[in-house]
Amino acid sequence: MRDDPFSPAVRLLGWAVHGTFLVLLAIALVRVAYDSRAGAVAGGVLLGALYAAAVVPRLRAHRARPALARVWLGLISAGWIALALAAPDFVWLAFPLFFAYLHLLPLPAALPGVAVLTGAAVAASAWHGGGPTLAEVLGPCIGAAVATMMALAYGALYRESERRRLLIEELVRTRERLVRAESGAARLAERERLAREIHDTLAQGMSSIILLLRAARRDLDQAPGAARGRLDEAEKAAAENLEEARSFVRALAPPVLRRSSLTDALRRVTESAGARSGAAMRFEVSGTPAELPTEYEVALLRIAQGALGNAGRHAAAGNVGVTLTYLDDMVVLDVFDDGRGFDPSSPDEPGGPDGQGEGTGYGLRAMRDRARALGGTLTVESSPGEGTAVVASLPLPAGPEDR
Repeated sequence: MRDDPFSPAVRLLGWAVHGTFLVLLAIALVRVAYDSRAGAVAGGVLLGALYAAAVVPRLRAHRARPALARVWLGLISAGWIALALAAPDFVWLAFPLFFAYLHLLPLPAALPGVAVLTGAAVAASAWHGGGPTLAEVLGPCIGAAVATMMALAYGALYRESERRRLLIEELVRTRERLVRAESGAARLAERERLAREIHDTLAQGMSSIILLLRAARRDLDQAPGAARGRLDEAEKAAAENLEEARSFVRALAPPVLRRSSLTDALRRVTESAGARSGAAMRFEVSGTPAELPTEYEVALLRIAQGALGNAGRHAAAGNVGVTLTYLDDMVVLDVFDDGRGFDPSSPDEPGGPDGQGEGTGYGLRAMRDRARALGGTLTVESSPGEGTAVVASLPLPAGPEDR
């Protein structure tokens, strides 16, 4: 029988066995003392001291040294046999000794030892009684059977407990791995989100400022009035970019949305993009505007900024249209231009399969990610010389009455 030092039930069982041994020993000592058998009393006291030497916690080092434990068990067994032959009152000490055998020895060695103890108990009873009786035979045999069954039952419980302990440890390790994986995924998602935000705001704004400054330099000598207008637009774009950067630091909604509704924000960014690129840009609303969650408004605004930035930098368009359409179950944003267009299936174009080509190749992928994150879609229709249309469709969130 293996002891589990962390199991209160096992410790209680162990102390019950020790207590049984000491109580039976005390009863036997009282009876032999009453009969004035000093030798048996001395032997019983010595046996009790030897047993207690292994029970006192600080003297239980034999558990870590099997050889010492078996020597102790042999001494206890020899002393018990001598006392059982000297007085019948010591015979019943065999019962707690059964547990000691099953506890300290492997089961293949413990079972023969229990059988030998049982035979010795029966023989000692027969020695004192002049012959074995049924009670003297059944008593030790039943005690041995009960002790063995309890040891086997505990062994099964212990093995099951070990399996559960190992399973719990594996679950804890798995949970730790999942926590680390989720933490890594969260960091990647946040990195991706910041990359989209920077691309659709700061990067677009910086590109516009560069284009305006180049145009102002070109017009500085021949059209100073136009150059001053370009510089004013560049200053305005720089101020807007600064406010966007501060918004990132404060983790707030886009400044243009904090000041107005989505439709007003889209109209403002459309007019600002037209002033910077020189293209004729218009904004329209179709359907009845509905209140949208902040994440929907941010996504639609960023998609519009990205599409307008592409139209201004790459398309060389003369006309750009932005339409926000509210339908019964979705909201649709269209950004279309009459620029040079491109082949979306070509890997050498910004909207191609690998997202490479002129520019960073990140804009359309970021737009698709934004739409997909809200359960929507983003479609790009274009061909060389035929202009480009970017369509983002987002399903409207269910209201309380639809849930």
